[in-house]
Order: sequence, then structure tokens, then C-alpha cells
Amino acid sequence: MTTLHEQDFYAWTNQQAQFLRTGCLSKLDVDFLIEELKSMGASEKRELLSRLEVLLTHLLKWQYQPALQTRSWILTIEEQRDRIKDHLDDNPSLKNPTNLQSTLTKAYKYALRQAEKETELAVTTFPKQCQYSFKQMMDMSFYPHTCL
Repeated sequence: MTTLHEQDFYAWTNQQAQFLRTGCLSKLDVDFLIEELKSMGASEKRELLSRLEVLLTHLLKWQYQPALQTRSWILTIEEQRDRIKDHLDDNPSLKNPTNLQSTLTKAYKYALRQAEKETELAVTTFPKQCQYSFKQMMDMSFYPHTCL
């Protein structure tokens, strides 16, 4: 037997909201609510990770392929900075230094792979660890110098 949660997620969320609104707490699907809330929080962290990956990929491309620098790269870098700032403003707990460093480390790992794919440079071309501080990455005037 399937639950409303499995049959029609949208209807289930509306039902749960109605139960909360009307104080019918005994009717709440507590187990699924807990899982959905955890999933929502994880989604916010994944959003930050994804934005950092795109930003780092473009900063690496900027630094290691200076002859190919384009206005498009600048716009992508600026957009990611704006979106990261907005996302952190909406989710200030993601700014926690330990959490942010962990997310940045993961994002850099993914950015290395993406930069290797997009530039066709060997992954060994790039530093194994991120050389940019978060403050630098978010600084609208920061564009890494060429290393070649």
C-alpha cells in the first residue's frame, strides 16, 4: 500500500501544511516530515557546493588559460559570486567557517575535474588544494594572475 507521500508529493505537502495550520498535530506524517526537512537542508548545502564548483572552475580556467579569457567567463564569475552571496544571506548557518571550508574543499575537488575536462589540461597542471581564500573568491575585483 502506497502513502500519499509516495503517490502525490505536492498533495502530501499541502495536507501536512494544513494539519500544522489547524493544529492537527496527531495527523502529521512525522517520519516523512523529518526526512523531508533533512533533505531540504541538504539541498541548500548542495546548492552552495554547486555554485562554488562553477566559480572555482571558471577561476581556474581564467588563471590557466589566459589566452582564452572571455567576457562570458567574467559574467559567469560575477553571477556565481552574486548567487553565492545571496544564498549565504538566505542561509547564514552555511557561513560557519568549518562548514564553509568543508564545502569549499569538496567544491574544489569537483572543480578540478571540470577544469580538466573544459581546458583539456592535465589535472596535474592545477594545484591539488585550492589556492584562493573564500574572501578572494567572493571579491568582485579578484581575478587570479596567470601562472603559465
